[in-house]
Amino acid sequence: MQNLNKISKIFLYVCTLSGILWFGGYLSRILLTYQLFEPRDFVLKSYVTDQNLGGIFYTLNSSVTFTLILYLVFLVSFILFISTSGIKLKEEGWLFVILLIVVITAPFELYLMTLDYQIATKVFYSAFVPKDILAIYIKRMKLLSSFPLIEIFSYCAILFLIIFKPLRMKKVK
Repeated sequence: MQNLNKISKIFLYVCTLSGILWFGGYLSRILLTYQLFEPRDFVLKSYVTDQNLGGIFYTLNSSVTFTLILYLVFLVSFILFISTSGIKLKEEGWLFVILLIVVITAPFELYLMTLDYQIATKVFYSAFVPKDILAIYIKRMKLLSSFPLIEIFSYCAILFLIIFKPLRMKKVK
């Protein structure tokens, strides 16, 4: 793992930076979005009215766009890093587990990103109806309800794997 070429180091840097920024943005976005609703059901809290719903969605749209772009950058740079680094995944088991986590969660996240793209385009490029955006948000939260929590814990596990590097094959002298 020590002998990375320059292009691999660049992809690793971009992957790390975009991954950290995406993870932070994703956490804040999830926390902010769930604050709009009452616990256990998807009824808006009393302070969220039809008059301020449009402003709320316009404000939240920056985090939607932020996470949408950064996840794509993270995914592409991670794949490019793995393919250009020449690292043997058999010897670096911790990196193989990270690869598995990213590959397994990617299809679900990419599907949810199609809903995010709908939200972003409706808010940015049209005179949007807040109730339509609310319906997309509710659909997104109901569709894969526990997936964001699973993804957050999985990416926390990635931090553990990066720090401690378990499953590393010992070189015999």
